[in-house]
Amino acid sequence: MLRVAVRNCFYHGVMPDKVLLAEPRGFCAGVEMAIKALTWMVRVFEPPVYCYHQIVHNQWVVKAFEQVGVVFVDDIDQVPEGTPVMLSAHGSSPEVVKGAHERAGVVIDAVCPLVTKVHHEVKRMAEQDFDIIYVGHDGHDEASGTVAVAPQAISLVQPEIGLAGFDPADSTKVALLAQTTLGVHEWQAVLEEAGQRYPDLWTARKSDLCYATTNRQEAVQQLAGRADLLLVVGSENSSNTQALVRVAEEAGTTAYRIDDADDIRAEWLSGARIVGLTAGASAPDHLVQEVIDRIDPSDGFELFSVTDEEEYFPLPRQLRGFLTALQGAVEGGFTARKPGRPGLLENDRDWTATEALQLVRP
Repeated sequence: MLRVAVRNCFYHGVMPDKVLLAEPRGFCAGVEMAIKALTWMVRVFEPPVYCYHQIVHNQWVVKAFEQVGVVFVDDIDQVPEGTPVMLSAHGSSPEVVKGAHERAGVVIDAVCPLVTKVHHEVKRMAEQDFDIIYVGHDGHDEASGTVAVAPQAISLVQPEIGLAGFDPADSTKVALLAQTTLGVHEWQAVLEEAGQRYPDLWTARKSDLCYATTNRQEAVQQLAGRADLLLVVGSENSSNTQALVRVAEEAGTTAYRIDDADDIRAEWLSGARIVGLTAGASAPDHLVQEVIDRIDPSDGFELFSVTDEEEYFPLPRQLRGFLTALQGAVEGGFTARKPGRPGLLENDRDWTATEALQLVRP
């Protein structure tokens, strides 16, 4: 009774009828992999465990790991020699990777494979003497790491500015690449401009935009037509979260980014009968459930699904090798593995990042 009374006091008016819950939303395969990898690190090593940059751009996830002894740094020189370090999902510059291996005792690179793909494209195009247009947000961890792969060959172009100021040495050798978390509309605008200006433009056969980015934006675009208001759960420094807000607003629906349910303002919900709800690719799903609880719609919530996601990224190769060796050493010291007993990594696909976070929460 107390819980209901508190909710009703929050609104001072009629509650929304329904929440339309976007599907897919929240954790993508890259975030799943990175969170599980860092969870293994804090379970295996005594604190502190260091992580270069935030493992993912979500303040709740970062805080949860900080509480169990993870130290996030923005300079690899802040990592004490001989300590374990993880490199974030956003990708790191070659200089940072080299510095980590020189300083740390164990280095695990949790870069998303889709970011690695773009790094390979940058390196290959630079080796072929292309001038590279990289569409991204200045200062974002992913953009900084990617530009550093071949700074002499790459020009960072912010989507809201376009190609103003870009002047290639050879207009027949121009490549166009992108930050994986861009808004689809942002990428398309620069792609069209570059295609008109450079008829021989090279682009990746498969789009650099992350599947999770495009899927979540498609869900928001469709949801915007049915909702009076859209709430997007995610942190301010999450590029893909901010893109979801822009997609909703461009579709004509008022949207607000919130870190959690405490950020909701009662006046936002005034007159909103249908509230759309989604989450950025690094936002935990329990924060979404808390938003539903806070709104307390009279007709509950309904899933609004546009596609299914079944992508899975295995744990980083270095971590898999380390855990396999660790298990072998432990079992070799006591007894051989019994037939049918799974290894540490054999059930990784069935173990979610949400479950991993439950293990590290104090």
